[in-house]
Amino acid sequence: MSATASFVIPALVQPSLPVAGEAKAFPVRRIWCVGRNYLEHIRELGNDERQPPFFFAKHADMIAGEGTIIPYPSLTKDFQHEVEMVVALKSGGANIATDRALDCVYGYGVGIDLTRRDLQMASRKKEQPWEIGKSFDQSAPCGALRPASEIGHPAKGKIWLSVNGTEKQKGDLSEMIWNVAEIISKLSLQVSLGAGDIIMTGTPAGVAALQPGDNIECGIDGVGTLKVSIAR
Repeated sequence: MSATASFVIPALVQPSLPVAGEAKAFPVRRIWCVGRNYLEHIRELGNDERQPPFFFAKHADMIAGEGTIIPYPSLTKDFQHEVEMVVALKSGGANIATDRALDCVYGYGVGIDLTRRDLQMASRKKEQPWEIGKSFDQSAPCGALRPASEIGHPAKGKIWLSVNGTEKQKGDLSEMIWNVAEIISKLSLQVSLGAGDIIMTGTPAGVAALQPGDNIECGIDGVGTLKVSIAR
């Protein structure tokens, strides 16, 4: 379609993430999430730790930025947090070799995979897709990106999340079962990746329920922090 084409309804706003220290933003094309990428989190949910991580998606317009007050979502009685490192891609393709995968990375940030856990578990028992538990409005809070040209490609460092000042999740990037290059390579076998894609790389142990009025702060050493809250 021509770039000058007109539309029968107003064109949608491009979802984006801020870049630390930059006036320009990073346009988000797709959000991919890695399931089961930290061993202790696999164990705390009672999953088979011998199974490899897998991928699911959220929609780009489900991003929530720094300081957002997120409504407690409908249909759930078990609304949980999962802090994750976000990888933002500047290029992509299909069947990307592991030794070339980091060339696709623009930068890194901190995100939260908000989850309606009861709905996710019910779907899993019925062997149904996870969208009802994972994909809903403002379910992907993300902080500002830091370019890899500035911070390199983090492979270790504390990843943490606190609720109302009490630490709930704590781990280290070195504990990921699949590293960033492997994640990109494996995902590119499933779908052709592109500039603007972001990948949420899995969460450490300590996931727990959130309540209306909760204040959430999370971060990754050398990458950044993110604060959001749940509406009362």
